[in-house]
Order: sequence, then C-alpha cells, then structure tokens
Amino acid sequence: MKVRCVVERITYQNPDNGYTVLKVRIKGYDDLVPLVGNLFDANVGSVLLAEGNWKVDAKYGRQFVAESWEETMPATIYGIEKYLGSGLIKGVGPKFAKRIVQKFGTDTLEIIETDIKKLLEVEGIGKKRVDQIAESWERQKEIKNVMLFLQDHGVNTSYAARIYKQYGNESIAVVRENPFRLADDIWGIGFRTADQIAQKLGVQKEAYMRLRSGIMYALSDLAEQGHVYGEKYQLARHAAELLEAEESSVIMTMDQMLKDRDLIQETKISFQEEVGDDVRLDAVYLPPFFFAERGTAGKLKKLQAAPAGDRLWSRLMEAREKNGNDHLSVDVSYIEQLVHMEYDEVQKDAIRRAAVSKVMVLTGGPGTGKTTTTQGIIAAFRAYGLKILLAAPTGRAAQRMSEATGLVAKTIHRLLECKPPEGYQKNEENPLEGDVLIVDECSMIDIILMNSLLKAIPQGMRLILVGDIDQLPSVGAGNVLRDIIDSGCFPVIRLTRIFRQAQTSRIVMNAHRINGGKMPDISNGKETDFFFLEREEPEAVLPEIVDLVKRRLSGYYRMSPAQIQVLTPMQRGVVGAANLNIALQEALNPGGDGLRRSGVVFRLHDKVMQIKNNYDKEVFNGDIGIVEEVDMEERELTVRFDERQVAYDVTELDELVLAYATTIHKAQGSEYPIVVMPVLMTHFVMLQRNLIYTGITRAKKILVMVGTKKALAYAVRNLTVTRRNTMLKERLAGEIPVKGEKKPAAVYPFETERKEGENE
Repeated sequence: MKVRCVVERITYQNPDNGYTVLKVRIKGYDDLVPLVGNLFDANVGSVLLAEGNWKVDAKYGRQFVAESWEETMPATIYGIEKYLGSGLIKGVGPKFAKRIVQKFGTDTLEIIETDIKKLLEVEGIGKKRVDQIAESWERQKEIKNVMLFLQDHGVNTSYAARIYKQYGNESIAVVRENPFRLADDIWGIGFRTADQIAQKLGVQKEAYMRLRSGIMYALSDLAEQGHVYGEKYQLARHAAELLEAEESSVIMTMDQMLKDRDLIQETKISFQEEVGDDVRLDAVYLPPFFFAERGTAGKLKKLQAAPAGDRLWSRLMEAREKNGNDHLSVDVSYIEQLVHMEYDEVQKDAIRRAAVSKVMVLTGGPGTGKTTTTQGIIAAFRAYGLKILLAAPTGRAAQRMSEATGLVAKTIHRLLECKPPEGYQKNEENPLEGDVLIVDECSMIDIILMNSLLKAIPQGMRLILVGDIDQLPSVGAGNVLRDIIDSGCFPVIRLTRIFRQAQTSRIVMNAHRINGGKMPDISNGKETDFFFLEREEPEAVLPEIVDLVKRRLSGYYRMSPAQIQVLTPMQRGVVGAANLNIALQEALNPGGDGLRRSGVVFRLHDKVMQIKNNYDKEVFNGDIGIVEEVDMEERELTVRFDERQVAYDVTELDELVLAYATTIHKAQGSEYPIVVMPVLMTHFVMLQRNLIYTGITRAKKILVMVGTKKALAYAVRNLTVTRRNTMLKERLAGEIPVKGEKKPAAVYPFETERKEGENE
C-alpha cells in the first residue's frame, strides 16, 4: 500500500546503512506516525509517497515500514509551508515560509517557479533575498534531478548536493561517462560507491576505467593507513581481490598506468642477511607521494649542504678556521643567564649543536626539557639578532609554542599562506623570510606537508625539528620524523632525563614507564594526577565516563565539562568515539534546536571537530571548536575555533563531528587539562604501546583511565607497530639516488643521548 506524508521530524538515522526513523504527518491521523526504512535522503518538510506496510512493533507500537519511496511536491498549504521552511531553499526559513504561504496559498510554488519577483510583495523580503531564493530554487531542481538519477541506480543520494557543487548542470553527463571520477573528485565518495553506480550503468568488471580506479583506490587506502607506496605484486593481489578481477588484468592495467605516469615505480635492490641474497622491491607510488618523498629528501640534503646565511654562522665558521677548533660554538653560560635557567650537559650540547647546524632534530618525551631546551636555542639565536620563525602542525600546538616562547607561532598552513584554490603562497618562487625555522610536534607531519614546508625554506635558512619520536606517527602518509632520525644524516639530540619537577607527576612517570615496556603505577590516591578505575564491561564503562565528565571531575576540579576530553582508541563500539559522543551530548547538551546531518544533530554549545582540511575556511583536520550560533532560518551554524568564527551551511556539516570524545589519533598535537580514557580488550586491535603513550601524554593535569588491567598490560606489551612503506630514510642515506645526485650523502657521525640519572 501507499501513503502520502509530510516529514515533521527525523528521529534517528544510521549514516552507514541509511536506516532512518521519521515522524510524519498523514492525512486522517491526529498524531505523528513513525515511518521507518532506508530514508536517508528525506528532509524535514519533504512530501513523500511511501510504499510499504503497516506493522506493530513490540517496543515502539504501530509504524509504517517503507519498502520504497519518492519525493513529491507538496499540494496543501500546510505541506508547502513545511517544505519551504525546512531550509532546503536558501533564504527561506520557517518565518518567511509562513509569510509567503499566507500571501499566495496553494499558488506559492507556481509563483516561485514562474514569477518569483512577486515575492517582493511579502513583508521583509527584498531583492537580495529574492535573488538568493531564485538561485537556490534552481539549484534544488538540478540537485533533485541528480538525486533521482542516483536513486534509479540504487545509490544513497546524500552526496547529490556535493556532486552538483562539483559538476553543476553537467553532473549526470559526467557520472554517465565515467562514474569513477566521483571517487577522484568528491570527498566522502569512495571507489565502492562509484563502483555501485558503474555496475548499474553497465560498466564491465574488466573495463580499463574500472581497473584503473580500483588500483588508485587500493593505493589511496594504503596512504590512509600511513603508507607512501605499495609493493607492486602485493598491490596487484589486493586490487584483484577488491575488483574481483584476474590478477594478470590488474598487472597489465598497472603497467599501462606506469607508462602513462598515472603511477610511478621505484625499484630498490638491497642485500638481506636472512635471505642471504639481494632482494628486489618494486615500489608503486601515486605521483603526489613520490614527488613529495623525493622532494623532501632532496631539499633536506640541499639544506644540510649549504651554509647558513646569518651572522652567527659566519662568525662561528670564521672563529673555527682561525682557532683550528672544530668544536667551537656559542657560550651556553651566557645563554643560561639570559633565560634564567641552568641546563644539563645534553641540553647545553643541544644549544651548541643548534648554533652550528643547518638541520637538527631535538626529541624527547614529557618532562625531559624539550621546551626549556628550545627556549635556550631561541635565546642563542636571538642574542645574535637572527630572525626566528616558529611553526607547528595544529592550532593548539602553535598556541602552546607561542605561550612557551613568548614569540608568535603559526600553523604550518598559515605560515605557508595557504590560499585556495591557488595553494600555498610560500614556495620556491616566494620563500619564507628569516634565518631560522623551528617546528614543534614534528611526529605529526606527513610527507605531503613536509615537502610543501621544505619548498618554502630558502637555502640559507636553518631548520630545527622538535618532537616526541615515541608518539604515534602522522595521520597522513609517511613516518617523516623517524625516517629523518634513522637516516643518520643529521644531528639528533635525544633528551631522556626526567627533571625533578616532572618526577612529581605520575602522568609523566607512567608515560615513561609505559614507553619502557613497564606497567604504570595505578594505585589511586588524593595526591596523584593519574587514576585507574577498574570496570570490566563496555556497558558499565560508558555511564562511568559520562558521570565522570558531567559530575565528578567537573565538580571536584571546578572545571567546565568542555575542558574535559574523552580519548578512546577506536571510532566504533560501545565506548568508541561515535557512541560516546551521542551519550555525552545527551548528558551535557540535551534538547533544543539543531541542524541535522548524517544522523548527527549539531546544537548550540556543542563541542565539534573539523575532520577534513578546508583551505577556504582555514580550518584543518583535527581542529576543535564550539558551536556559537545556530540559525534555523538560514540553516547555518557558526563555530568558534580559538579566536576565529567559521560559518557552515547545512550541506557542509559532514565536515564536522561531535568532539566530546575523539580518537587518540585525532588528539595528536593537542593537550587538555583533564583526559578520560577507556582501555578495554574490545579495543585490542588498537591497543599498542605508542597509542596508549600518546593518549596519556595529552593530559596536562589529570588523567583517568577506565577499564581493565588486562587491557592496559596488553597495550604495554604490544610493540607491534605496523611498518609503514616509506623510502625517505633510504633516499636520505643515499641508498636510492636523488635526481641529480652522483654519490651517496655523508652520514652524520653523531647522535647525543642523555641516559636517565646521568649527571644529576
């Protein structure tokens, strides 16, 4: 049977499978009726013609189960008002919808279609708003055509607006010609979705465009796991399984792609003792990753080889030549006076080495003095009048750097003056201006960003890389900081001594214990900053975390719940980030109006996170903000990120997620006053030492773990870190020649390390 209804409310949506529960108004029924089914693309105000059957659910009562549905234009005054006020038409919210329908009644939609200027007769509507409504109306018509086309091909149409934004009126023609372009061009649409459309359009399994797209997808999937390249024959097997195609066909396609330079192959032959012979590795790259890796290696070598262009360098080199002393450097005792600090021997060595280095790495865990050492390095450079630039991968990390140094620190994106669509304004042709660049939280920098940064560094500039090598590697592809250290080509200062003031913090001491493969001290007490609450089942952990954030921790430490961050190893599951966010939002910010997208409601005062780089808005993956305004009329919300306000249209909300809880990976580079972290065996896939270590070191004042000792012990023992496919180390060490390079790079002869307890 069929029912016609108006969507009043979206009660529930599952973004993964499209299952939706709507509350709808049906003629002849006094109360709203539940409508359930795959209704993901239905909007509040839409008029639906649904085909299905009535059933009585034991828990929820009478409901209509839709097997199929289509959207129709509303015919009643009520339906028209609801439709216009839903926010689908830009410029018309509930207020103006009411006024328009009161004026024109059932003729409203025909007037908008044929004589839209008549809307000027409505109180409060001017020419600017009419133009806005006209543009939006035309766009919606086109989007609906795209939606219908996608629906006909069995595809979830939540991407219709995005497809239309990319291709405009050519959307359907583009999709028909090559549906795999969607996977390349549109964020959020992967190969599998594009493949569904392609199959509906009759594209053959062995078609070149399909095989090509599948190989690109397989490589992109590897990049998302942190790999810069794929090993050719492993990649071919993986792609063949994905595509359900013959491996020989995949290899032939790959060879053609290599010929066309859609892919790039690098061959490495190395002797392996366990085999007793040379082993050949054929590495296959997507071009951006190949050029980024090669460019990073080449530029680091050039920087290292070129003299610095500042007065400190020239004075020290002149003095070394004059005195015949190759160890001559700055007077650290003078620097200590300047910063009112007493340094240990390794820290002094770091300052001296920085003074005579073009490229240097400073690494160490919490409480080992990275910040104070960096301050000493900065003081040494400033004493000689050098211009210093400071940068970090995230806004939070840059802010912390500014607070610690008293100098302006920028995100790498802002330092490089990112301006879409042109890209970075700072590059080889327009380099950075200064003598020294110091970059913090370098473990977070992936190969693409590092290459972009290095392009903008002039030959005479110094580069100091600071970071904790034991943290998780970057979310993006590569293992840049570790590869630079392991190459042996640059001076590396490792700080391992834990300073006395840091030894009072159990967070710091336990982080180092975990890093050393030892169980942390989990004995609770009033004077500690590290707590462990033993709970066995995820279903018991969830309410415990909610109570900790809402009541116990916020009350005891007199802190807003917004300052308490829940970090979890996984996205899914009972205590995964997605489910925790739903529970925490309900506890901390329930009810009230909000904008809904992909099954999530965003309300005023919600804590949210950006999950993709948006260069137009200057917000980046991992940035956390607070919703400051929700405009139900214009279907927009405004988020404050630190000191910046950013507006989002309802169609852009899939770039945001709730951030009451987030994964540990997403928390890299950030610190929070209080961190709550579940540790359960249900997370065993992700329970690794560096992950737990990274999570613990995000807490500045208080850390509360909730879970089992068994899970914590498993994580501490688990050193299994997935090896990342990268050749940066080999390129730096000269095992793979950089273009134009005739002989291997010289290996830097030293690494300074301070063992805990030495020279106390």
